Amino acid sequence: MPATCWFLTGSQGLYGPEVVAQVEQQSRQIVERLSEGGLPVPVVWKPVLTSAGDIHRVMLEANADPDCIGLIAWMHTFSPAKMWITGLDALRTPLLHLHTQANESLPWSEIDMDFMNLNQAAHGDREFGYIQTRLGVPRKTVVGFAGDSRVLARITSWQRAALGAAAVRSLKLARFGDNMRDVAVTEGDKVEAQLRLGVSVNTWGVNDLVERVDATTDAQVDELVDDYLDSYEVVSELRPGGDRHESLRYSAKIEAGLRSFLTEGGFGAFTTNFEDLGGLRQLPGMAVQRLMAEGYGFGGEGDWKTSVMLHTIKAMTPEGGPTSFMEDYTYHLGPGRQKILGAHMLEVCPSIAAAKPRVEIHPLGIGNREDPVRLVFDARPGDGVVLGICDLGDRFRLVLNEIEVTPSDEPLPKLPVARAVWEPKPDLPTSAECWISAGGPHHTVLSEAIGTEEIADLAEILGTELVVIDADTTPRRFRDELRWSAAYHRLAARL
Repeated sequence: MPATCWFLTGSQGLYGPEVVAQVEQQSRQIVERLSEGGLPVPVVWKPVLTSAGDIHRVMLEANADPDCIGLIAWMHTFSPAKMWITGLDALRTPLLHLHTQANESLPWSEIDMDFMNLNQAAHGDREFGYIQTRLGVPRKTVVGFAGDSRVLARITSWQRAALGAAAVRSLKLARFGDNMRDVAVTEGDKVEAQLRLGVSVNTWGVNDLVERVDATTDAQVDELVDDYLDSYEVVSELRPGGDRHESLRYSAKIEAGLRSFLTEGGFGAFTTNFEDLGGLRQLPGMAVQRLMAEGYGFGGEGDWKTSVMLHTIKAMTPEGGPTSFMEDYTYHLGPGRQKILGAHMLEVCPSIAAAKPRVEIHPLGIGNREDPVRLVFDARPGDGVVLGICDLGDRFRLVLNEIEVTPSDEPLPKLPVARAVWEPKPDLPTSAECWISAGGPHHTVLSEAIGTEEIADLAEILGTELVVIDADTTPRRFRDELRWSAAYHRLAARL
């Protein structure tokens, strides 16, 4: 079933049935305006709420409906907020408070007391805002006329975040093997992750995957090879009749086996580790890249936290968008503008490619296996973010840096992997200093499909710490923000 977002309208019985009927008519008009605004998730109107019992019931229904990813609430008239206490206390679904009104402009010469009694959102929503604050309800507040482009843009951001929250709360992740040995930042508390984020993270032996790879039929391989030849530029040695065509066919076997394992198990994310490849003849390269392009989360070297975030961010843009697993690899410190060159051994998602990827095969100095097949390309230019997640022991922290993906200063003919080059804001030294101060990881999610507001909305919904490095960041102020943030999250943590 497609995701939906419910629209709740608050009022009270004091005004009589005629006024409540007008409230219903005008709240339907608000939903029509929202629906005409091109929101990513359809908005479904619900009957006007005038009692505590009705409010509590609809909140429980929203919690129980897997297709309801969020609620938009509006107090058309004055809705006494004590009616909302039980319902809001029970709510587990993301909430947006839309502070709007039925009319964009006031009909100055026609305003009478009937008009004033009906159009009371200016103080009705303040009553609702108070009780949300009193109860500590996580929510986003958006103010303005429902047809305004700025209002629609902010609701879109929240809906994308709600889609991501729904995805991570039902996510199953398969780890093939363990983490890379002796690495700290890829470790983490899986129990806390399931409690806080909802994701279930478990491990399977790599040879469980190998069994699926070995069971792949020639017909499945033929179908995938045809897809490769149609979708990419394939180097001659990998094409049918080429000296290394068998390597391409084995890469296809990995993809078919991996896809079978993930599909049957209901997994939306996975990890691999070059130190634990079992009976695999190649490190999974192109198979991982193609699965990421379909929305699967991935983390290299057993990095399940980054895999979780990659799937979550991809779920926030169901129509697809440039988002990939990434790693800060090396710097250009001058001359000219300072930049970061990001890549990984093989696993960068082709959704960020600037042009048709090229299928190549090259040696890999780690993993002790056959030369792996991979997609090679440059990332397309554009504004974006890199997002990392780390486990600080008492909480998870998201670290975000706003960036601009740029072309490389010169071609990279000897670098046989997919890669991205970007300028971090406000500049490389400030960005790197603040990222390191925050404990940000070296594995990230790079996205040009979402921005800071969407990630901030997601962090609010999930109750997860977020620190942002942007054009206005200074190291001294950022260090203070880290201290304030740490103090808040420690005080707010459960006993």
